[in-house]
Amino acid sequence: MEKSLFERLGGTDGITQIVDDAIDAHMNNPQVSARFLPYREMPEQLALVKKHSVEFFSEGSGGPTKYSGKDMSTAHRGMNISPAEYMHVLDDILETLDKHKIDEGTKKDVLSILWSLKNMIIAQ
Repeated sequence: MEKSLFERLGGTDGITQIVDDAIDAHMNNPQVSARFLPYREMPEQLALVKKHSVEFFSEGSGGPTKYSGKDMSTAHRGMNISPAEYMHVLDDILETLDKHKIDEGTKKDVLSILWSLKNMIIAQ
């Protein structure tokens, strides 16, 4: 039996590390850092963003965790995220998956999920 995406991403611990590193990458990416750097001054909000991200990817990849955040359209409403910004975030995530030595098939599965969300996030 093939492992679930959740298992291939390393379970809760693996997904938590991937989320931490991806958010760090966003903070260091000049194309999107302005959206993420303010969280450094709001550690409780940063912790909540990370918690929701871990929950979202855990549940969406077949893990036992339930997502407790807002739906994607509501969560991103008013942010007016551009298609270019979305692509930079996807690039950061894919580079983070490379850093964690995630195989190509698993990366394609993650990219498929992220791509399916774009219309709920861009220009909301």
